[in-house]
Amino acid sequence: MSTNVTDELRYVYAVCRPLPGPLHADLTGVGDAPPRQVAHKGLVAVVSPVPARDFAHEPLRVHLEDLDWLAGTARAHQKVISALTTVTCPLPLRLATVFRDDSGVRTMLESENERLHRILDRIDGHIEWGVKVWLAPGADKAAAGASRPSGPPASGRDYLRQRRAQRTAGEEAAARADAFARRLHADLTRSAAASRLHPPQSPALAESGAGRNVLNGAYLVPRERAEAFLELVGRTEGNQPGLRVEVTGPWAAYSFTDDPDDAPDDSQADPADAAGQRSAEHA
Repeated sequence: MSTNVTDELRYVYAVCRPLPGPLHADLTGVGDAPPRQVAHKGLVAVVSPVPARDFAHEPLRVHLEDLDWLAGTARAHQKVISALTTVTCPLPLRLATVFRDDSGVRTMLESENERLHRILDRIDGHIEWGVKVWLAPGADKAAAGASRPSGPPASGRDYLRQRRAQRTAGEEAAARADAFARRLHADLTRSAAASRLHPPQSPALAESGAGRNVLNGAYLVPRERAEAFLELVGRTEGNQPGLRVEVTGPWAAYSFTDDPDDAPDDSQADPADAAGQRSAEHA
């Protein structure tokens, strides 16, 4: 289908149940356009107009290679999602989800109606918290260094024994970090309605000096239990030298947008797309 560069398309941020009132008049989204609601069969899609010259298939493909453009679009996307999260439990759609017009949006709401209702039933009354555990840079090497005897090795054999002891100490420090992360994830999963393990965050996306990411979890928590959940995380602070626990949120349920009828066990699912989108939103 050819698209004139002056045409407007429909950018869809999220799907939710009918809102209690209109969106805030000052709220703007992608391209500084104010979002509005497209309703169909008990669902609402929150949309705004975007130019085809940027969001038609070919120009969008080029833009998605531009990290500055991607980061700006992600921030505008997240601003709308955050506003919705204060008044409802939205189902966020993928970054840069675009339809030709309102009719295309309604067709999506029609064809996906049952599935969307199932997901909204699942996340209703919940928010998402992210919890990460970081092993400080050099913590495993410090443990290895602590096992090093003073003075030079007496012989080549003594040198090899020292090296083996240092390597073992470093491996034990890393193993303790992994065991702590597994225990914390199990405790948090019991306090959440659902949980997901994302892949460890790439060092390239982490803050400088963050260290090694040994836990990157997402937890779907009832709003009324959020304080107790955060207190549970807080009680781990300082428990393990060399480890840092980081909490992010509250988020919309980015990690729980799959259909409950199709999803694997929550604690084992691996929704890398959601993790990637949230990383872009921090850019």
